[in-house]
Amino acid sequence: MNCYDLTKMTWKEVEKSLDTVEFAIIPVGAHEQHGPHMAESCDAVLAERMANKLGQRMFPYAIVTPTVNMGVSEHHIHFPGTITLQPSTLIAILTDMVSSLKQHGIKKFLFLNSHGGNQSTLNLAAMTITKELEVEVYYAKTTSSAKGSIGKYVKSPLFGHSCEREVSEALYLAPELVREDLLEKGDIKEGGRWERLRPGKAVQGFYFYEEMTGNGCIGDGRQGSREIGEQIVEEALDNLSAELSELLDLKEELLY
Repeated sequence: MNCYDLTKMTWKEVEKSLDTVEFAIIPVGAHEQHGPHMAESCDAVLAERMANKLGQRMFPYAIVTPTVNMGVSEHHIHFPGTITLQPSTLIAILTDMVSSLKQHGIKKFLFLNSHGGNQSTLNLAAMTITKELEVEVYYAKTTSSAKGSIGKYVKSPLFGHSCEREVSEALYLAPELVREDLLEKGDIKEGGRWERLRPGKAVQGFYFYEEMTGNGCIGDGRQGSREIGEQIVEEALDNLSAELSELLDLKEELLY
């Protein structure tokens, strides 16, 4: 065993793993439209695959939990098939997961998130769960720390959803998510109010995704590749494992 994956373990195996496990990785995704060329389970699957790769890097200190496969996706709701949770629902699910695992002796947690729409909710969840349950809770976006590779390979000025970055990550981690014969560039609706509400602007606010893109995509998924995905994912895993090792004061010589 090179990764403690809770979904594949017996209780006896879990009991033995707790001799070394220091923290739990909780993958958090979403179920939402990803344009015409990616499956709607994309975020949940990528969160799970990233969590297992990180669990391998952090073995025997980490245990990977079942994936929370729905998230806060209200901005996508008008595209068929999208399922959204209320922020309070997501926080309640995470609270119950952490509370359960705390009873088995785990007191440190990482929410490994693959959906940007979850970030603000996870910030609040980390604060409230840390205080209420007296545990340590951290959160991270799966590949956002891979700034070198993203800067090198992603050229679209607007990207982040069914774009060259996400398509590339999927081609590396879960190629079955991608309809390669249907790849499209984002159908961006220029001049809308959404442009004044994007990250980095002076004022932030909510808008529906169809205000920004007609096909549900931004960026240019046609420019993605498995090779780019490997560069992005592996850089992110390097950064995440290094930060966690230092943050949790783990003995690096025992890492798998």
